[in-house]
Amino acid sequence: MTVPPAPGPDDVFDLLDPILGHHVVNTLGWRGLRPLQAEAVTPLLAGEDALLLAPTAGGKTEAAVFPLLTRMNQQGWTGTGVLYLCPLKALLNNLAPRIDGYAQWVGRRAALWHGDTPESVRRRIRTDSPDFMLTTPESLEAMLISVKTDHTHTLGRVRAVVVDEVHAFAGDDRGWHLLAVLERLERLTGHRIQRIGLSATVGNPAALLTWLQGASPTGRPGRVIAPGVTLPAGDNTSGSGGLPRPDGDVELDYVGSLANAAKVISALHRGEKRLVFCDSRKQVEELGAALRARDVTVFLSHASLSTDERARSEQAFAEARDCVIVSTSTLELGIDVGDLDRVVQIDSPGTVASFLQRIGRTGRRTGTSRNCLFLATRPGSLLQAAGLLTLWSRGWVEAVTPPPSPRHLVAQQLLAVTLQEHRIGDRLWPGQWNGLAPFDRSAAPLLSHLVSEGFLDSDGGMLFIGPEAEKHFGRRHFMELTASFTAPPEFTVLAGRTEIGTTDPAVLTEERQGPRRLLLAGRSWQVTFIDWARRRAFVEPVEDGGVAKWQGSEARGLSYALTRSMREVLLGTDPDVRLTRRATVTLAELRTDRAPREVHPAGSLLVRDADAARWWTWAGYRANATLAASLGNLADPVQRPTDTHVRLRQDLCPADWKAARAELPDSLTLPTVDRRAVRGLKFSAALPLRIATTTLAERLADLAGALAAAREPVRLEWHA
Repeated sequence: MTVPPAPGPDDVFDLLDPILGHHVVNTLGWRGLRPLQAEAVTPLLAGEDALLLAPTAGGKTEAAVFPLLTRMNQQGWTGTGVLYLCPLKALLNNLAPRIDGYAQWVGRRAALWHGDTPESVRRRIRTDSPDFMLTTPESLEAMLISVKTDHTHTLGRVRAVVVDEVHAFAGDDRGWHLLAVLERLERLTGHRIQRIGLSATVGNPAALLTWLQGASPTGRPGRVIAPGVTLPAGDNTSGSGGLPRPDGDVELDYVGSLANAAKVISALHRGEKRLVFCDSRKQVEELGAALRARDVTVFLSHASLSTDERARSEQAFAEARDCVIVSTSTLELGIDVGDLDRVVQIDSPGTVASFLQRIGRTGRRTGTSRNCLFLATRPGSLLQAAGLLTLWSRGWVEAVTPPPSPRHLVAQQLLAVTLQEHRIGDRLWPGQWNGLAPFDRSAAPLLSHLVSEGFLDSDGGMLFIGPEAEKHFGRRHFMELTASFTAPPEFTVLAGRTEIGTTDPAVLTEERQGPRRLLLAGRSWQVTFIDWARRRAFVEPVEDGGVAKWQGSEARGLSYALTRSMREVLLGTDPDVRLTRRATVTLAELRTDRAPREVHPAGSLLVRDADAARWWTWAGYRANATLAASLGNLADPVQRPTDTHVRLRQDLCPADWKAARAELPDSLTLPTVDRRAVRGLKFSAALPLRIATTTLAERLADLAGALAAAREPVRLEWHA
């Protein structure tokens, strides 16, 4: 039997709806499909699951949408046939006009539903379902538990789900929430729903596809589609190596301060559009103010700015030319801010994957190339940037792995599905998630706890929402149950009736000389009145003197792989990028000053001197926290571990260390967690305290990294 050849790009173009193909050529002006789009047509038309991999602006949206529109018309779908899920409302807002335009070419339409969608629009969607619905997993669950929404009418005809930026979901609790809601959606529809993930390059694409497929991946046809991308030979949990060196013009500079970074940015590349990434809101605000003081046209984007303020900034930046926009990771994902000339990175992102997203914002126009200028403001951040670029230049990128033990989300889902169904059988509840672990029968002890503590009531073999669930999560029709993350409490800042954004309460309560001023949207504001009950601060503009501050999780520990790469740099490795003279000099100084005390080429280094005893493992924060807990009373009880070392008791003697060292590989334990930290775990109120602290400890641990460090030779340096 002769196997027919796979269709080429021209052949698959003919498989698309002819009206759609006409518009692709005549409206978009494309000569044909890009390789990713061409390769996606046949499997997506066949209903296969898929993970589409391409850099930012690689045409992933069209690769998913064009075949689905074709299927929709060929098979006569009615009602909402496709859900398009995104992690950010801003990304949905950005995509909605584009997808609706494509849909209208073939007589279909798309609509937007998220937390900011007016009730009038929602009523229209409930009565007249769009063909494509763009939403978030949280809004999807809100529909499922809402008494206003006829679930079967609105969602019962869904045939496919597109998950944009799927790696952004899979790496945190929103991914567990997404999977659970998709299984409940399949149960509602009564049929398998095609699942399509869109992602930038990841280190474990096959595993990410399997994860997306949910409860029964072996029974679902699916494939990774990534033309032009060399995939790792075998997926692993630590990341991929051996990929081709990525393209990009990358330069690493050392400027020594944020003020100097502003000076460099204002002087370089005038007349061009520059996107500057910072890794904290405070840094965004301070750099924005410094650039504005240098008469640079500057816009800001971060999560604590109001939706309107961010939209104004992003729109103005998209339409301007000689300007700068300063952002946290909010612009890392595929929000369109027009053609960029340059990306500048202040200090360093925490992952190679994040850097790939950021450099991928450039090089979209013909004749331009991807580029990024790193401006390190501290010696430590220069070392981190050099370590990250060393990994990147080797083609290494992190694997995306879900956080372990999502017991708090299992509790949330048990409550949410009870709300959705009004009551569930006390033996049949695992079927709501089609056997998806950990929402299966292994959750029975958690269910018993919810019943015993009054979160659920039981009567006649049926479970109902109980008084404790009403008390903890019942506000605003149980909307607290639909978000899988906790946002710290902040005050809304208003200038007159205009909302500027939010600020940390500490800015309003800390003792300070003179008038109270805050920095927000790159401008200084003087506080004129504080409404403590409604958490509002009223302000008026002033010239300068504002302070920016936020609590939260912006500073996270570094991984084992990145910290080890930083160790390599201290031992003499240079990243394969352009280094300025200032960067070269500062790296040389780091190697002279720090290397003798912190690294050794034959293994790790334990140094005890008059100041402290430090074990320089270079294993990353989570591995070091695991080692510190495993060393018991030999670890310093006051000083926390860092990315690079574990602090030990200063009176440590060589004999005690030798004994502990011999036992360490076989006695690794979970890190110790302060009970107060449980408050940061969403839905922890529904968990026994012991289970909640164990969940946090399992998430903090890096047993593999700790074991690698424990088995490595250790050089001892005992100083008087």
